[in-house]
Order: sequence, then C-alpha cells, then structure tokens
Amino acid sequence: MSEIRKESTQFIGYEYKEISAVGERAAFCLDCYESFGWTVDERTQEGGPASKGKIVLRRERKIVNKMELTRLQRHFEACMDEIRALEKSKTTNATIWAIVVGLIGTAFLAGATFAAVHVPPLYGLCAVLAVPGFAGWALPYFLYQKLTAKRSKIVAELVEQKYDEIYELCGQGNKLLS
Repeated sequence: MSEIRKESTQFIGYEYKEISAVGERAAFCLDCYESFGWTVDERTQEGGPASKGKIVLRRERKIVNKMELTRLQRHFEACMDEIRALEKSKTTNATIWAIVVGLIGTAFLAGATFAAVHVPPLYGLCAVLAVPGFAGWALPYFLYQKLTAKRSKIVAELVEQKYDEIYELCGQGNKLLS
C-alpha cells in the first residue's frame, strides 16, 4: 500500500492590497508599506498588474499589532494624498491667473478689432485698446512662471514636513513589527 504523507505545513492566511505607483514614487511606497508589514506578492507581478503601474502587496492576516499598524498606514496614505495635492497646487493658481489675464487681453483685442472695422474707423481707440490686448497675450507666460516659482518655494517646505511625518510613521510601524 502506498502511504500518504502529510507534511506539517501550517496554513497562513494573507490579506492583499493593490497600490498605484510609478517611477521613484513606487520604490518609496514599497519601502513605506514594508514598515507596515506588507510585502510584494511576487506571483502577481510578472506581466500582470505591475506593468500598468499597479503593485500587489500582501501581509499575514494575524499579524501582531494589526490595528495600530493599520492606523499608522492610513495616516501614511493620508500624508501621501496631501503631498499629491500640494504638488498639484504648484500650478493651479498660476494657471487660473494666466487664463484670466489672457482672456482680458483677448477682450481688449476684440474691442480694438471692432474699433478698426467701425465706419468710420476709430484708429485712436484701436491703438489704445490694442496695447493692453497684446500685453494681455504676452503677460500670462511670465505671470505663470513667476507664480509657479513662488508657490513652489512654499510647497517645497510643506512637502518636506510631510515626508518627515511619513518617516516618523514608518519608524513607528517598523518598531511594532520587531
């Protein structure tokens, strides 16, 4: 008779999480998620979701200090969302102002055009309206550059503070895993 052997391997249940990250942000996220007990699920990475910027992570369901690790992880994810919003805010206000100035310039040029085609033509009014109109078309580029540079200085400090907060959270999570 054949003998059936059962090796004494213990079943380990895992929970899974899929994150979206590309480039240098992917490496940073992986480092941080490891501090909360997550590891990359190698079985799903080959030609699967990872090729689309998705990374599948897993960790044991019965990990020690799971509640505290989850709380720290959520705080980390909130900090990452704040960093994304701060990065986006660098150009938002500058874009709005550049568009508004460009539209005002367009309105002046429309007035200059109407003055030029009026019967009889109003060349004086056309010249008076054309100058701020062309300025309104040239100024948005420089305005955008100036406002973006100004906001970037402010955002850089805030982002650095958020990264410090993230490193603190990862340190706390790493201590809980030890």
